[in-house]
Amino acid sequence: MQASLSLSVASHATPVAITRSSHSSSSSTSFAPVNLRFCGLRREAFGFSDLKQSESRRARLSSARRWKAVTVSASAASENGTAAKSFDYDLLIIGAGVGGHGAALHAVEKGLKTAIVEGDVVGGTCVNRGCVPSKALLAVSGRMRELQTEHHLKALGLQVSAAGYDRQGVADHANNLASKIRNNLTNSMKALGVDILTGVGTILGPHKVKVGSSNVVTAKDIIIATGSVPFVPKGIEVDGSGYIGLEFSDVYTALGSEVTFVEALDQLMPGFDPEIGKLAQRVLINPRKIDYHTGVFASKITPAKDGKPVTIELIDAKTKEPKETLEVDAALIATGRAPFTQGLGLENINVVTQRGFVPVDERMRVIDANGKLVPNIYCIGDANGKMMLAHVASAQGISVVEQVTGRDHVLNHLSIPAACFTHPEISMVGLTEPQAREKAEKEGFEISVAKTSFKANTKALAENEGEGLAKLIYRPDNGEILGVHIFGLHAADLIHEASNAIALGTRIQDIKFAVHAHPTLSEVLDELFKSAKVKAQVSSPGVSGQYAYQGESDQRVFFSEKRMNINNSSGTRTVRVREVFWILGMWESGGGRVSLFMFDLILGYFFRPLFVLVLENKW
Repeated sequence: MQASLSLSVASHATPVAITRSSHSSSSSTSFAPVNLRFCGLRREAFGFSDLKQSESRRARLSSARRWKAVTVSASAASENGTAAKSFDYDLLIIGAGVGGHGAALHAVEKGLKTAIVEGDVVGGTCVNRGCVPSKALLAVSGRMRELQTEHHLKALGLQVSAAGYDRQGVADHANNLASKIRNNLTNSMKALGVDILTGVGTILGPHKVKVGSSNVVTAKDIIIATGSVPFVPKGIEVDGSGYIGLEFSDVYTALGSEVTFVEALDQLMPGFDPEIGKLAQRVLINPRKIDYHTGVFASKITPAKDGKPVTIELIDAKTKEPKETLEVDAALIATGRAPFTQGLGLENINVVTQRGFVPVDERMRVIDANGKLVPNIYCIGDANGKMMLAHVASAQGISVVEQVTGRDHVLNHLSIPAACFTHPEISMVGLTEPQAREKAEKEGFEISVAKTSFKANTKALAENEGEGLAKLIYRPDNGEILGVHIFGLHAADLIHEASNAIALGTRIQDIKFAVHAHPTLSEVLDELFKSAKVKAQVSSPGVSGQYAYQGESDQRVFFSEKRMNINNSSGTRTVRVREVFWILGMWESGGGRVSLFMFDLILGYFFRPLFVLVLENKW
């Protein structure tokens, strides 16, 4: 449950606001949000909405008895904003895929008058031809695989007759899901008043875009979110053993097909951490009806005709000499994608693409042929080539909107997770072990690796899904998480704890004290972090909690302490805040120490901070 928190802490001269909300459009000063963590307590426990400091420097608490959400931004707006003078829109987005949609919604929340240009259909590749329909097929194949795995069913005491499927029904499921998501995206933008402009968008200048053949619109800022198109190289690599190839092999083998991989590199799954890749090959490829050829290209494909099969001529990837010819019923091209940037009018703003990708800096600002930033032009998603994933495009779009509304934001791409939705799943975030070792050698630090098996997890064993591994790559000197890789049941869901830790800069020595429900799959990561050997003590700016004795009775005060960096017009200030809970009637245990977790529920529902102490307040 999200809630806003507003604190006001005054120094001798200038008041400083601490807020969880976005900055008010009516305020002359904007403040950066502060991330507050209260030792795992429920936020509903904190009934204060406004904290002020008197001239005597004694903190006092408002009389509010309940938690009150304070909204001071345009986030509650249900309509599009009003454009700045001389422009049709504050923000114009070219491309209505997942990235463009995410940017549009965030822009309206910020009070910007927004339009989005779509040349095909809303949703782009992800919704209409990629992520969404493929996951629908994977859901079908997952159910089929469960029903076909006889020894698994017997182990659970289940008996199922032969499973079958209806081909048209499977196709309808995928198409219906894509249609539903596409309509949801369209309706969400219409409900917020985003103008959807149909036609191909061509940039005419820093603030001007032609939509279709003649409609010209202006905008203060422009985001390029045109995505990508299928890439078919001259030497065609058939199927491929990356994310797409693996997922579709999972689908087709579950439905009874035989699959052949053709991989240009010398090993399968070259983009994965090598150790995870080897385990995945042992589980996902070797036991199934999958043949594979590595180190070869498909130089020529002859389509099926007159009852003859598809023929694929293979050549050596290095020497280019002929290898052999395959005969198959169908060929799937999974060789990657190329940026869809042709016809954008980039020459009108002096931008030269790099292999089709639009060059950008770390803030997604477009760079021209002279290495200079193009004012008010941004590029997100597949078109900039940083990470060709739908959720990356959305995150980049939100980051850009933050910037155009006056709040600097840089997206940490190393904190962005990726997943392969096979059965079991594969997920990852950060660096692979070879990448981490290369970085460590260059920068002069050591790395360590920790691992834990799904075979040690109660929930996985209850599901009879003990095949799996979680791997942590980290710095033992300071506890920095460099990468996490998971192969196993629901790996795509589990990875986000590690992703969030990297994004927030949380160190292992802090996160290992987090509590996970038992029995759950999340305990795989719990054990993984606990198994890491870190030399540093608890050090992140997260939480330090302690019990302090008051007299000789069993009364105690619970402290939750947090350091916060606050930005305002005068500079950056560091404030250390301590919330104090007076807790009565707790019994002695373990030499006077009581576990915080035993009283988490009690604290969350029945106690509020009696006061908040500002322990430090200095520039």
